[in-house]
Amino acid sequence: MKKKRWLTIVLTAILILGSLFLLQKLLMPKYVADVVEGAFIAEYYQEEKNHDVVFIGDCEVYENFSPITLWQEYGINSYIRGSAQQLIWQSYYLLEDTLRYETPQVVVFNVLSMKYNEPQKEAYNRMSIEGMKWSMSKVKSIQASMTSRENFLDYVFPILRYHSRWSQLTEDDLKYMFQTKQVSHNGYYMRVDVKAAGEIPEGKPLADYQFGENAYTYLDKMTALCKEKGIQLILIKAPSLYPYWYDEWEAQIEQYAEDNDLLYINYLELVDEVGIDFTQDTYDAGLHMNLSGAEKLSHSFGQILSEEVQVPNRSGEAHLQEIWKEKIAAYEAEKQEQFTKYSK
Repeated sequence: MKKKRWLTIVLTAILILGSLFLLQKLLMPKYVADVVEGAFIAEYYQEEKNHDVVFIGDCEVYENFSPITLWQEYGINSYIRGSAQQLIWQSYYLLEDTLRYETPQVVVFNVLSMKYNEPQKEAYNRMSIEGMKWSMSKVKSIQASMTSRENFLDYVFPILRYHSRWSQLTEDDLKYMFQTKQVSHNGYYMRVDVKAAGEIPEGKPLADYQFGENAYTYLDKMTALCKEKGIQLILIKAPSLYPYWYDEWEAQIEQYAEDNDLLYINYLELVDEVGIDFTQDTYDAGLHMNLSGAEKLSHSFGQILSEEVQVPNRSGEAHLQEIWKEKIAAYEAEKQEQFTKYSK
């Protein structure tokens, strides 16, 4: 009798837990339609892990650089681990996470996030963190990122956060309940539409231009980790016209790069050299590059990676050729689809 009772309890527990698991899968955002940026972090785990260059950072990497172009023109095998408003501590813990799987020759970090010294918004936190596989790096990223209104358990059990999402469910929530579709190209977010940049006003004066202690702490940790692993860390500032990049911020990054023997490239100063045309190469008035701008920027950066940093050309490796052949086909297909969409 006792045995039967225990069996009933166990089966009931399994049924309840299974139901909660399925319910959580259904209610969690799928990021396949409007806000696709939330899917980027998780997509990395589906990839073969032998990249020579890994980008980490915010939209100034995942919208401005094309790994497809780097491969086609230079045979550089790269991936972008980017997410919307990725804060520097999130970048650091994503770097830690990446090094669990591979050790690239180069890590590229975009410095705009140095402007943030404290946690910002839950929505962006979740797009940067929820897609990570569980590890101490994810735990520490959650702890470093939570705003005062967030709870750690809501990350462990997302159903606690998304239980009221019933009214927002669509067919996609059921269709992509267990397997979401690929929405990026090695972490690159493609846009082919054009919205020319107008006149960009000067930035408003700030009370304090000094980057915060917390931001510097994580930049130091990133620098130290790369040196420990024999990785070359490259700092970049993408040529985005907004948010405004202050001369005082530029001076701090230049000094940091000099003090730590790092390569730093500010593409705002190289717009003419790269050939960027802000009437044609941006889809949102200068905040981010569209496809033509990203390909121009990737051509320029690929030349530096190839000639100055000596990242190898691996286009002769048959296995990689097959992988990239499939990726290029998907890239070209989406390019045609978007051109058709925006030409209507």
